[in-house]
Amino acid sequence: MRRFTIEEIVRATAAHRVHHNATLAPMRVVTDTRSLEHGDAFLALRGERFDGHEFVADAFAKGAALAIVDRAVVSMADRPVVEVADTLLAYMALASAARARFDGHVIAITGSSGKTTTKHLLSQLLRARYGNRLHVTSANENNEIGVSKLLLESHDDHDVIVVEMGARKYRDIHALVEIAQPHFGLLTNVGEAHLEIVGSRERLAETKWGLFSTGAAPLLNARDRVSQQRAATLGQLPHWYDAMDEDRDDIVRAPFTALIRDEIVVHRELNGRPRRARTELFLPGHHNRVNAAGAAAAAIELGFRLDELAELMPTLTLPEGRYQRHEIPDFITIVYDAYNANASSMRAAIDAFGNENGARHIAVLSSMAELGDESERLHELVGEHLQPAKIDEVLVGGEYAEALERGALRAGFPRDRVWHFTDNHAAALWLLERTKSGDVVLLKGSRRYHMEEILDEVLTACGI
Repeated sequence: MRRFTIEEIVRATAAHRVHHNATLAPMRVVTDTRSLEHGDAFLALRGERFDGHEFVADAFAKGAALAIVDRAVVSMADRPVVEVADTLLAYMALASAARARFDGHVIAITGSSGKTTTKHLLSQLLRARYGNRLHVTSANENNEIGVSKLLLESHDDHDVIVVEMGARKYRDIHALVEIAQPHFGLLTNVGEAHLEIVGSRERLAETKWGLFSTGAAPLLNARDRVSQQRAATLGQLPHWYDAMDEDRDDIVRAPFTALIRDEIVVHRELNGRPRRARTELFLPGHHNRVNAAGAAAAAIELGFRLDELAELMPTLTLPEGRYQRHEIPDFITIVYDAYNANASSMRAAIDAFGNENGARHIAVLSSMAELGDESERLHELVGEHLQPAKIDEVLVGGEYAEALERGALRAGFPRDRVWHFTDNHAAALWLLERTKSGDVVLLKGSRRYHMEEILDEVLTACGI
């Protein structure tokens, strides 16, 4: 983890008040007293439900050498203190200073869906070469605090940093990119996630496109409409990626990385011949094949050989909460994919689920969140995506259950095959009472609806 002298802290944060009369050794900067070690600097972040200033006394009691604050605290009397205008901005400034010390490669990943999965797949590829010299965003810590923490935790032994970036409001990605200064930027797609917060599709596209605001070399999903429309504005050739069921003669873009059936194909030069290597990929769903192609494209940019990637592809697995199978002996198989949801990921999960082997296919769908004025329409589109030939029963719940039902009925579902559930307990009871051995069940919806409760209740009832 990076360490700073008090002079470096004052300079990076543009502190307006400094109080100390002791000689301080270079310090780590931490924001959680639970991970604080003797001699650390404690930076008091604040949020909607917490205020780090309330823990300053605890930090000093645990051996903090310095407090970084943006308001006076009684417990700071006669203690080493740096006072700044805003502690979050100070934390980001220190992260930027940490990034300036890093000499390796930085790869940033964002998108409306698939960014955490793509990060996870890329990390598995890179770990095979770099081992502990790889530094990766933990879980989904992808906001200003998470990105700053990642950079501050880097050290000289790291060769590559993979940073996931999420947007909670308009132009958020620009701010994160300014801190991380990525060499490569991988954009999975621009969909509908966070429309309610960002305000419009154009503002959402502009926010995601901020990934390239400092000149990162672009890696783009060849199927993403926004990327197709905006690619010409980049000033450099993007590295496109895709997954396809068959070779296509109309692919004229290069560089291009594709997974085509049982091959990985890399087309580096427009007039050159593509290179190929046989491989296998054991990930469910076409959307995850596309994510894997994106991970492969990023690895190629870091100099991975084609044969190296072909050997690693069969070892790739999905992160927790993404299309996880839970097989209950002599009963049903549940596919849990409710880490999060937007219209694109809902449709992708439904497509993958429709290809599962099973006696009957039962889709349990909760609503999506943060879609703004388009909520009703997007839920109807998801419902319309359900194919009666592939899905036997549909359970709908959440705020937009009726919109999901309207779409399903429009897709041709008989009304007696669409069911409403009022809460997760009701959905679990329906599954326990009405499913039969050999059935497969999909659980998909926004995290807001805690669909893991359905999974847990069914597994517990079955003694698992």
